[in-house]
Amino acid sequence: MAKAVSISVPRMTALGRAEFILLGRNKMGLYVALLMPVMMVWGVRRAIGEVDLGEAGMSVNEVALTGAFGYILLFAVYQHLVSAYVARREELVLKRLRTGETSDAEILTGTALPAVAVALAQCVLLVVAGVLWLDLRSVARPDLMAIGLLLGVAMSIALAAVTASWAKTVQGSQLVTSPLMLISVAGSGLMVPLEAMPDTMADICSLLPLTPVIQLVRGGWLGGMSAHEAGGAILTGIAWTIVAAYGAKRWFRWEPRR
Repeated sequence: MAKAVSISVPRMTALGRAEFILLGRNKMGLYVALLMPVMMVWGVRRAIGEVDLGEAGMSVNEVALTGAFGYILLFAVYQHLVSAYVARREELVLKRLRTGETSDAEILTGTALPAVAVALAQCVLLVVAGVLWLDLRSVARPDLMAIGLLLGVAMSIALAAVTASWAKTVQGSQLVTSPLMLISVAGSGLMVPLEAMPDTMADICSLLPLTPVIQLVRGGWLGGMSAHEAGGAILTGIAWTIVAAYGAKRWFRWEPRR
């Protein structure tokens, strides 16, 4: 049964420090979190050179770099956290933590802090590199970009907790994360903006979990997003976050699966 929700910053910080040490020792985890988003952006930038972006009104660099926020959330937060939650569960760390004063929310959030810190640092570097080196325009609406990133982080943590309940081992966690990652890469605007898709396909893809995050980040950086579009994206993102959080509360496993 879930414990009452309470938040203690010192306890979460302590958990985050311990998890950060473990992340530093996990060479594969660091590779996925730090290098995979960069490699994906490089590969996608070459691939989307063949896509007609005339209707989207964006350059290849603009599509690639704004889509890169999605890769960061998928690899540095979502996929990494699924593996981390499963590993701590199988090592009985989560079970031991629940015997003390630490609440469920503190355990899940504290474990996620290093991944979130890495992801946000990458996002900042991405904006700096885009503006200074690739001559992209400055961020037009920092508020929309910040809202999109916060929604993306919260949603990624909740989705990771739900997905971790389906994996029996750390190795299996790579398999259970594949569907959402493939769907998001193909349909959430990371490679092809919704504006360049057929109308029916764009309407369907607009309902995917990561799509509102990419729309807000892209609209925040490049501008041109109306209040109606921003409101719709925010509501869709909040809805997915609530659904994922409910699923995590309902199905997350705190002890090893047998």
